[in-house]
Amino acid sequence: MSGAAEAFVSHALSLRWEAMPPAAQEAVKTFLLDSLGVGIAGAGSPLTANVRQAALAWAGAGDAHVWGQGSYRTSAANAAFVNGFQIHCQEFDCVHEPAVVHPMATILAALMATVDREGDVCGTELGAALAAAVDVATGLGVAAKTPLKFFRPATAGIFGATLGCARLRGFTQAQARNALGYALSFASGTMQAHTEGKPALPVQIANAARSAVMACDLAAAGMEAAEDSIEGPFGYLTLFEDAFDVTPVVTSLGKVFRIAEVSHKPFPTGRAAQGGIVLAKQAKAAGIAPGDIASARLTAPPLIKRLVGRPAQAGMTASYARLCYQYSGALTLIDGHVGLKDFSAEALAREDVAALGRKIEVVDDGQTNPAAFTPQVLTLTLTSGETREFTINSLFGAPADPLSPEQNEAKFRECCAFGFGRAREDIEAAMITAVSNLENLVDAGRLSRLASGIME
Repeated sequence: MSGAAEAFVSHALSLRWEAMPPAAQEAVKTFLLDSLGVGIAGAGSPLTANVRQAALAWAGAGDAHVWGQGSYRTSAANAAFVNGFQIHCQEFDCVHEPAVVHPMATILAALMATVDREGDVCGTELGAALAAAVDVATGLGVAAKTPLKFFRPATAGIFGATLGCARLRGFTQAQARNALGYALSFASGTMQAHTEGKPALPVQIANAARSAVMACDLAAAGMEAAEDSIEGPFGYLTLFEDAFDVTPVVTSLGKVFRIAEVSHKPFPTGRAAQGGIVLAKQAKAAGIAPGDIASARLTAPPLIKRLVGRPAQAGMTASYARLCYQYSGALTLIDGHVGLKDFSAEALAREDVAALGRKIEVVDDGQTNPAAFTPQVLTLTLTSGETREFTINSLFGAPADPLSPEQNEAKFRECCAFGFGRAREDIEAAMITAVSNLENLVDAGRLSRLASGIME
C-alpha cells in the first residue's frame, strides 16, 4: 500500500472526535445540518421521481431511509444513490473551493445509509467519520495541480465516502485497504455532463455514494483489491489528474481539518455563478434598474468562465440554467435573489430574464490558478453611458465570509419546506437540536429518520 493510501486509511480509522479542534467540530455540525437540509430539498426536484423509479428496480425493501416527501426504505446502497442525487441535484450543497470538490454529497449519503444499516452509531462517531472522509476527498482535490477533467466531487468523493463507511463499520486496516482498492475500481464521472448541463452530474455523485457502500460490502466479504490505489502507476491520482503532489496533504492529516475550509452555497446554482450573483445583488441594491443596463461584463478567473460562462438558451433545462450566469445574473439584477423556486419551467421561460441575459458576458481574467474563484468584477455599462463597477475578493459562504448561524438555519428551514412540500417545524426543530447536540446523540440514525419525515 502506498504512502498516501496507508495514511488515508490510518487517519480515517483512528480519528477521534475529542481530538478535533472546536472549529472543526462546529464545522461538522454546520455542514451536517446544511447537507441534510439540501438533501431533503432534493426530494422536491422533478427529476428525483425519475431517479427513485429507477432505483426501485434495482432493489426492494431494506433498512435505509430516503429523505423528504414520499420517502421509503430500501437497501443501503440504493438509499445512498437516491440521497446522493438529492443532495447535489439542485446545486445547493457545500463545496471545498481549492479542491473543487462537493464533499458532503457523496460522503453524507453513503455514511447515513451505513448508519441506518448498522443501527448502532452515535453522534460523535458519525462526526469523526465525516471529518476524516472530508479530509480524504478534499485532500485528493487539493493534491491536484491542473484543471479538472473528471468530475472530482464523484471521483475523489468516493474515496472519502468509502473510508468513512469503513470507519463506521469497524473495519481493520486490511479491510479498509481493500475497500479503498474497490473505490478505485468503481471511480467514475467526467465533466462532459457539466459541459452540456445535464442531470448526469448528480447521478455521478449518486453512483459514487452507492459504490462506496458496495466497496465496503466487498471488502467485508473478504475480497482483495488493488493496494496502491492512490499513487500507483494506474492509481487514482496518476490516472485522473495530469499533475499532483499529495505529500503536503498526507503531512497535514490530523493537523488540518478540511471540513473547516468548506464553503456554503447561499444560492442553488453552480458555485462558480455565486460571486456574480452577489455582485448583481450589490448592483440591484445600488438602485440600478434592469432597464438602465446596456451591457454587463463579469470578469473572473478562468474556472468561472469555463463552468458558468455558457449562453442562456430557449427551452433550457434547470440543470443547464443552474450553471449559466446569463440566467442567474439577469434574474438577480431583476429580482434581487435566486432561490429554489426559480428553476421551474415557468421561471426559466421568463422573457425579461432572457432579454437581460443576452446583455451579459463572462470574461476570463487570465489567472493561472486553475482552482481560483476570485477576484470577480461586474462592470455595468448603462444606457446613459455611465459605467458602474462592483468587486468581490472572496465568495459569500466561504470561510472568509461565512453564513451566520441564523442564515444557516434559515437555509435549512427553506430546504425542508421545499422538500417536504410544506413547513415541518417539528421536524426542523428536532433536527436542529439533534445536530447542535451531536456529542450527546446516542443514535445517529435518528437524523435519517427525521430527514425521511418520521417524527419520533
